[in-house]
Amino acid sequence: MFYRYEIKKVNDEDVLYLYLTMAYEFSKELGVEADDTDIKRRTKNFIKNNNIDFKGRKAFLIIDGIIVKTVDIEKNEDVELIKQTHDYSDQQYLITIELENHIVVEMTLKEYLLGVLATNATISMNIETLKALTVLYRTYAFKEMEENKKIMAINRYQIYKPLSYYKLVWIHDYNSTYHKLLKAIQETDREFVTYDGKYITPFIHVCSNGYTSADPDFPYLERRPSLWDYASPLFLKVTDYDYTQLEKIFKQKKESIKNMEILSLTDNNRIKSIKIGKEIMDGIAFKQLLNLPSDDITIIINENNIRFITRGYGISLGLSEFGANEIADSGCNYADIIHYYYPNVIIKRFI
Repeated sequence: MFYRYEIKKVNDEDVLYLYLTMAYEFSKELGVEADDTDIKRRTKNFIKNNNIDFKGRKAFLIIDGIIVKTVDIEKNEDVELIKQTHDYSDQQYLITIELENHIVVEMTLKEYLLGVLATNATISMNIETLKALTVLYRTYAFKEMEENKKIMAINRYQIYKPLSYYKLVWIHDYNSTYHKLLKAIQETDREFVTYDGKYITPFIHVCSNGYTSADPDFPYLERRPSLWDYASPLFLKVTDYDYTQLEKIFKQKKESIKNMEILSLTDNNRIKSIKIGKEIMDGIAFKQLLNLPSDDITIIINENNIRFITRGYGISLGLSEFGANEIADSGCNYADIIHYYYPNVIIKRFI
């Protein structure tokens, strides 16, 4: 909600200037007749979460240089500083998120889900695919708030940017896109996924190499056929590196690089370990160093370069977005999709 603040002297009194972005739905809160309880609570939470040393009692809320609201922060006022309520609905449940610039803000789960879907999903997806993703993203939000009391805007499972970030990107389709995302959120309101009574970790990838991977640390992740992924335009990629580039990347001599050796593969044909010179690294680290989309890699060593042919896009754990959309297009719903890629989980709903 707030993205910047300043403390200024006004008539010998410290006043907190809070700058708002149009990313969030707060128009009702800023009306002249609006109840100030929620905006006061959000303001106090912002001060507390960002360790702002503010001793005054007045805050100005500013949009585009214009003061749109004055909030009187009475120190003896009985306003609870809570991160969530017992209402787990997307409209009422509050999450705390640390943005890229390390500012900590509070917003409704609905606002968060709109931004996460806009950033991570493909808008042309089947609505049932979007619903499946929504339930998984909501599960992550509940899990992080329970365990860590806040969510990082950029993490290994999803990236958050405010929905308004995409207004120019979707300049002709913004309203229809917004309503499609909102439909996915509203029709799965309060729903989340558990295994053995606990929130799952929602692994998601773009497309697999034809099979998703199992992981013994997460018993709800099994090797599942996702043969639809063969048809994904992102399934196959060819990347060439010359030896000058590779010497900088691996900090090894050309001869050592030319003699790189795959030591072991996973049961899903992904590189488990590889040796370059005297260094042994795992397939994930190797993939990341080369900025490759997958660790299912065929390596072709040529005289002047090395060619890396990859299959799949992403970590291969959990739900394949391309495969999920093909399942949805065949007539299955979001629950079918979740149960296919996450065997033995339970979809639950707060009431």
